[in-house]
Amino acid sequence: MRTLVVIHSLKMGGMERVAVNLADAFAEEGHESHLLSCRNHPNDLAPANPGVKLHYFDQFQALMKSIIGIPVFLLSRLLLGVLLQRSHFMWVGWLSGWLLKRHIHSLEKQHGRFDRIIFRGLGTFKYFWSFRDERCVYVLENVIHYDRPLWQKKLEWKLVFHRRHLACVSSGVMDSALEAFEKGSIQPASLRVITNPCPIRQIETLAGEADPDIPTAPYILNVARLVPQKGHALLLEAYARSGISHKLVIVGEGPLRSELEAKARELGIHDRVLFAGKRKNPYPWMKNADLFVLASEYEGLGIVLTEALACGTPIMAVESRGGVRDVFRGDLEAYLTPRTAEGLAGGLSAITQELPVTVKPEWLAPFRSEVVVAAFLDAPDSRR
Repeated sequence: MRTLVVIHSLKMGGMERVAVNLADAFAEEGHESHLLSCRNHPNDLAPANPGVKLHYFDQFQALMKSIIGIPVFLLSRLLLGVLLQRSHFMWVGWLSGWLLKRHIHSLEKQHGRFDRIIFRGLGTFKYFWSFRDERCVYVLENVIHYDRPLWQKKLEWKLVFHRRHLACVSSGVMDSALEAFEKGSIQPASLRVITNPCPIRQIETLAGEADPDIPTAPYILNVARLVPQKGHALLLEAYARSGISHKLVIVGEGPLRSELEAKARELGIHDRVLFAGKRKNPYPWMKNADLFVLASEYEGLGIVLTEALACGTPIMAVESRGGVRDVFRGDLEAYLTPRTAEGLAGGLSAITQELPVTVKPEWLAPFRSEVVVAAFLDAPDSRR
């Protein structure tokens, strides 16, 4: 089949990595795979599979070059978007959706008709909400947030979810969607769970690369942006209480770094915690860790958990909203802890006494490329 994955940009981020992984997975399974980025820069990511055809559509430039794009953009930014907070996508999305449809049509003239078009991420299909096609599947990457008045959220949901084929990356995201859709009287064309693919072979190759900065002493690892959602303050408190001898390594950057470094000093653990910053290739750090731990408040799925498993590293996480439970099935359920400092500290203490823990192949089975690709290529229906 001929597939097209559409993503807002190819900057470094979890959602963007998964979009690239999906395009790679389609190619790996023998399909003609295309990936469309709707912003030219930055381009931190690229497909690993040479069979993926990469395309660019500069959404902003296309908008500015259209006959009415500039007045629509200015009217939205200077008036409509001010009167109704965070509504900019509503006013430009109807025109951007038409422009994207025209661009996809031009791609099909060159390469043939796409059998499946997959939009990844709410930000991607919000700004193209007027584009509708029965071939499209829209992927919900995270739980739905109520960050505006309910009446405004209902309007947004009507534009971006109503009568569309939707795929949630986890059962937790689907529960969140069902709750929102009931409040907003939204009827999707179909709603199902299709998880994220994990590029196991690619990760195994990258994990074999050398990195001289990796500690030689035993350590447990967290890889995440340093933002409130990721629960680093809780992780530091739990680590301080656990009394384990392993070092704690945190890979990632973000606005909370100085605050978290100060917290580590307050807890008296600053000499045992390494803030390693952002790493282009975090997989050698995962491979060399004795344990990967996640303390997030919520996660759509938690891609880093499956990536750690692909590196052969056992995982632990706190209970949270979203899809973490979809990873911790079967034997892995024992490595979920309450989302408290006491609960996580107890879990860390218990599992480090069990180490080493062997990662079982069945833990990654639901996230293999062939499973996820087959689900996307199945015709959507009205099942829930």
